[in-house]
Amino acid sequence: MHTMPFGATLLDDGGGVRFRLWAPDAPTLRLRFEQAGVQRTLPMNALDEGWHEAVVPEAHAGTRYQFVLPDGLAVPDPASRFNPDDVHGASEVIDPDGYRWNDSGWRGRPWHEAVVYELHVGTFTPEGTYAAAQQRLAELAELGITAVELMPLADFPGRRGWGYDGVLHFAPDASYGRPEDLKRFVDEAHRLGLMVLIDVVYNHFGPDGNYLHAYCKRFFNPAHQTPWGAAINFDGEHSRTVRQFFVANALYWVDEYHFDGLRMDAVHAIADDSPTHIAVEVARALRAGPGRFRHVHVALENDDNAARLLARDDDNLPTGADAQWNDDLHHAAHVLATGQRDGYYADYADDPVARLGRCLAEGFAYQGDPSAFREGKARGEPSAELPSTAFVSFLQNHDQIGNRAFGERISDLAPVPRLDALYACLLLSPHVPMLFMGEEFAASAPFLYFCDFGPELAAAVSKGRREEFGRFEAFSSEEARAAIPDPNAEASFTVSRPDWDQRELEPHARRLALVRQLLALRRQWLMPRLAGLAGGGKHRVEDGVLQVVWRLGDGATLRLAANFGEAAQLRPPLAGQVVFEQRADDGQLQPDGVIVTVENVDG
Repeated sequence: MHTMPFGATLLDDGGGVRFRLWAPDAPTLRLRFEQAGVQRTLPMNALDEGWHEAVVPEAHAGTRYQFVLPDGLAVPDPASRFNPDDVHGASEVIDPDGYRWNDSGWRGRPWHEAVVYELHVGTFTPEGTYAAAQQRLAELAELGITAVELMPLADFPGRRGWGYDGVLHFAPDASYGRPEDLKRFVDEAHRLGLMVLIDVVYNHFGPDGNYLHAYCKRFFNPAHQTPWGAAINFDGEHSRTVRQFFVANALYWVDEYHFDGLRMDAVHAIADDSPTHIAVEVARALRAGPGRFRHVHVALENDDNAARLLARDDDNLPTGADAQWNDDLHHAAHVLATGQRDGYYADYADDPVARLGRCLAEGFAYQGDPSAFREGKARGEPSAELPSTAFVSFLQNHDQIGNRAFGERISDLAPVPRLDALYACLLLSPHVPMLFMGEEFAASAPFLYFCDFGPELAAAVSKGRREEFGRFEAFSSEEARAAIPDPNAEASFTVSRPDWDQRELEPHARRLALVRQLLALRRQWLMPRLAGLAGGGKHRVEDGVLQVVWRLGDGATLRLAANFGEAAQLRPPLAGQVVFEQRADDGQLQPDGVIVTVENVDG
């Protein structure tokens, strides 16, 4: 149980429930709750600094409740542990100790062992539930996955959504099951040796179901404006309580649900001029709390490439987050695989092989360099001194698939030999690799953007998405834009489910076999040598052949050569034990050929 000043707390010895809400703009509040099927309303006590409280001796786990504002508007608890009837309905009191855990011996896994698998609970299986997803965990563990990352679970409006429109940050969305179902999922993952990470969104609230503006304007800071309106107040007057809300949320997921860490969405969209950025405060709170007893990790998404948030101390331990999603590597690899150069891919089109090499060796491609896509504005900070494990790298994720008009996966856009080479570079590098659900067998199902808003908002979202793609030549006509799937259509949701039967068919079985082979080699040759990794590597490109060399944590040297040119080249003289090679024969490295070696394996 995570103790916090917000929300509903079961009192000891059957003493009922204490309900608390920070509502400084409401002079009075009432608590509405159900007792034996009868709805009752009680006044709440106004406390200092905008807090309101009521203790109800007869309330218990399962009690439904709402807060009633002076104008009669009934709102859910912003710290609700569960909202069974969606974001506009009543909250439910949950007993944090009601589930009996079986993972008492679990201490997590160190970050350098992470092989991440991102999934969306609602489309991962036909059932779209925690219970159904749990049944596939053993297969992921057998494949070589060591960490499952769940797309956001915070309660969002409707039955279908990516989760980035959540408004109740403590309430796992009811469309996937009950809280105990989610705990059972995590419990089983730990039994199988899998970490579980949760994606959290601390940069904005969704557009439907957020009632904080009605009674707590201090939660937002109009000095910072965002695409969603006034920014969440992380740095203005009264921001301490707001910051406590989100720190408590991070601790809650790790304490009460035994998650092994967080992925923080779009940190670049968080307006925070405080001396300590909220992302760093969250990471430090986790490390000083549950992190004292087990491995707990924080990964960021940050388009700014702010390497300072990933800084290490003199002992090479993180002072902020453990890692960041490496969009730069994805973009360079995507250009190299598909030839696409529009939008932000233009920043990688000049020399995608060199850009990929810099990412593999140093982390970011943009480390303070001017970005043409951003009209020459400098982007990023130096990252070469960070360990390679500070970067979560991938060829796919939910954004890079779902933000395409038709949600195509890279396996539909690129030739097989080129993808084989890129998967070898990804999975046999010291970066923390990530796969998106179904990617391991080149699933043909798209992953579309989908949501389930009310009619007015739904129409605006559909119109906005089609207008957004209207900037591209392929969608310049009204007919082309009309063909873009409607995010609110249920079909956009159902078509996004991977077909698991494809694993037994070609070419899907071949991709699965390659991924399994590469992950087995990673487990054998890399994983034992990544602890203590300090700094990045070096790279060079000659005649289309990329060569990267890294010094691993045990003193061994990892070397990679990949031919991304159009002609065969002489096989580079890489020293050490050959770990993997493809399309390398007769002294030649063929186009899309890769060789990986490890030297000085005894340190």
